[in-house]
Parts: sequence; structure tokens; C-alpha cells
Amino acid sequence: MMAIFRRRAAVPAVRPAVRSAAAALLALAWLMAPARAEISIDITRGTVAALPVAVTDFAQGADAPPASRAGAEISAVIEADLQRSGIFRPVDRRAFLQGDVPMDVKPEFSDWRVVGAQALVHGTVKYPGNDQIRVEFRLWDVFAERQLVGQAFTTEVANWRRVAHMIADMIYARLTGESGYFDSRIVYVAESGPKDRRIRRLAIMDQDGAGHQYLTDGSSMVLTPRFSPKRQEITYLNYAGDSPRVYLFNIQTGRQELLGNFQGMTFAPRFSPDGDSVIMSHAQNGNSDIYVMDLRTRAPRQLTSDIAIDTSPSFSPDGRQIVFTSDRGGSPQLYVMNADGGGVRRISFNSGRYSTPVWSPRGDLIAFTRQSGGRFYIGVMRPDGTGERLLSESFLEESPTWSPNGRVLMFFRQEAGAEGRARLYSVDLTGENLREILTPGGASDPAWSPLNPY
Repeated sequence: MMAIFRRRAAVPAVRPAVRSAAAALLALAWLMAPARAEISIDITRGTVAALPVAVTDFAQGADAPPASRAGAEISAVIEADLQRSGIFRPVDRRAFLQGDVPMDVKPEFSDWRVVGAQALVHGTVKYPGNDQIRVEFRLWDVFAERQLVGQAFTTEVANWRRVAHMIADMIYARLTGESGYFDSRIVYVAESGPKDRRIRRLAIMDQDGAGHQYLTDGSSMVLTPRFSPKRQEITYLNYAGDSPRVYLFNIQTGRQELLGNFQGMTFAPRFSPDGDSVIMSHAQNGNSDIYVMDLRTRAPRQLTSDIAIDTSPSFSPDGRQIVFTSDRGGSPQLYVMNADGGGVRRISFNSGRYSTPVWSPRGDLIAFTRQSGGRFYIGVMRPDGTGERLLSESFLEESPTWSPNGRVLMFFRQEAGAEGRARLYSVDLTGENLREILTPGGASDPAWSPLNPY
């Protein structure tokens, strides 16, 4: 992971300049208007109107290499991140009255109010040498005429896209009061070939689809990859050899390691919140129970012992509870138990079959797949089973995964027909802002990483 150094930018000196009598009158009118509270977005109250935000091309310093477009590229990534969230609406740049906003001068706020912007983002890109890049940005409240955030980053030139995502996260956090999710990655199963000879391999990309790369060569089928919360590791199901087994994959070294020496099949793995254990299902003699393995000692511990099929376990963020799927009640339903396997209780009671539960990183909701009436749904419910809401519906969709801030879900849809392709989609907790996540080919079983470490 490339190092990124940050420092908070100083508030610029105030050097306003009124360019004409008309501008002076407009500025006076705004000054005489009642004072407005600082802008913010309450994303906890369902659907909200998108906030108009203006993002200018970041100015290139005089030391920029010839033909460099880093300033425009960084601002484009920031703008795209904010727009995809559904919470922000970028102002059309063709409407801008002020193009270049110097870092040491307050913006001409009247120019930005005229074009409907409520927030303004601008910055600079400089090249201090040694293949380094220095990016500085500022976020302004246009109506309150005050700076909300100022930050500078120094890193390798090749790391400019990460800087853009980090800036978008800071803007999101300042205006919503919650952490962002743009500086994160997605691991998924890349699918290619006909259905009867489908090739499935691990792939990884940034949350916006950039930086795509394949991690395995497709010589063995893989399923259900999951990120470690603390290390550059993935756990997944690998069909190599005679029996499907759970493996670990080190992202930095590419090393793959069989996890445990179980008799029979192991599958549906996930890391514990501290990253020190992996919880999984173990099938033997027609029965499936849930085990947890300590990654330091490699000692497995059985948590369930039932004649039913117990699978798809997921820890709560505090590590004290586990949600899982079981057909012990006659059909696949969701159950919650304590981390030691005790206190099992059912939480899903509506019609249909429930599967692939995953606990939100916020701890307030559990996402799931529900199959009912010949359709598939992605939904959420509280950990006690109340407040069930269905967010998405299609011919076939499953495997929800949470963004690091617990505000967005990603999942995959399988198209109908013999040649139907699997695709990734995201949707926010309101059920709005459904978007396809573009991948080079078919894509299934997505897993969202935590925010990238610095």
C-alpha cells in the first residue's frame, strides 16, 4: 500500500473582488438576506433531494509535466463518486461563471449561487519532485460563504486516483456527518464462458470499477470471496481437488492457503470483526454445521450441532452474535445466536426462503436474500427481525454486501435465459439509486472491503 501524507490546509486570506456594479448589487442583495445555517444532509430520513455541488478542474501547478491532466482527472473522479452516491448532484460545468478559483482567494460566491451550487470544491495539483504529487483542495459552503474542509495530500504520482477517492470521502463525511465509502475496493467472482463450462475466478477492483485485475487464473472454480477487516487477505471457496474447501488468499503476495484439514466440504466463509478468525460451514455425511477457526492456532470450534443445514454465518460488528441460515424450521430462514453457539433464535417469519445474511458494519441491520413467488429480493431487517424492508427485486439476485459506512448495498443479478449474464448492482438503504457496477465480463458474489488503510 502506497503511503499518503496529509495535512490540513490553512484557511485562505480573504481577498474578495467585486468585478462590476451588477455584481456589487447582487452581492449586496445576498448580504442583506437572512443568515443561513451551514449546509448539511440528513441521510437517516429516507429519500433526500440531491445537493447541488460544483467541482472545478483542479488547477495544474507551473511544475506540472507536459500534457499532464491530473487536475482534470482528479476532479472528474471526485465528481463521479459524489454523483453515484445519489446524495449529490454535480452542477454542469458549462454553467460555471468562475473557472479557476485561486487557493489564496475566497471564491466569488455570488457566481456560484447564480448557477445553483450550494457547495463548491476546488483545488490544485503540484509536483514537488521525486515522482511525488501534492494535491490540495477546499470545500466551501456557498450560502454561508465559509470553508468547511481544507486538506493537502502528498503521495506518489501513480496514486492520484486514491487521493481523489479520499477527497470525495472527506466531502461526503463533512456534509452528511457520516464516513464515506469511496476509498474502498470490491472483490468478486468474474464469470466467463458458456453456462455449462463457466469459468469463475477471483477479481478485484476499486469501488468505481477502476484498477481492475484478476487474482486467480480460472484453473479452479471459486465462490464467495470475503475481505479481511484488518489484513490484505481474502477468504473464499475453492473447488480445487476432490472436495470444495475454504482458502485464504494474500492480496499482496498472491499466496493461497487451504484453511484447515476438515473431512468433507467447507464453504460460506467470513472473517470475524477482528480478522483473527474465520467462520464457515462444514458439510459431512449429509449434514452442515457452523464452525469457527482461530487463524493463529488453526484450531476449529463447532458452534452448531443440528440435523438441519446451518450455513452462511456472519458476525455482528461487536463479535458477540452471529446471524446464519438454517432449515431447522422446515425451510431456509434466518437465525441469530450468541458467538459461543448458544441462545439460538429465529428472526425471519414472512413467507419465502431466506439466505446469505450479512450484518451491517453499523450493527443496526441485517441484509439478506429472500426468494418468494418465483422472484428474488434483496432486503434488510433489524437484528430482532422487525422492520423488514425489500430494496430490490428481479428474476434472480442474491449475495448482498455492505459498503464500509453501512449506507449502500451491492449484490449481483443473474439475467434469465441460457446466455443470461450475472452483473453487479448497488442500491442505497432507501431502495433508491439502483446502479449497475460495470465489469469487463460476468460478475457475481461481490464483497466490499473496509476503507483502504493509509
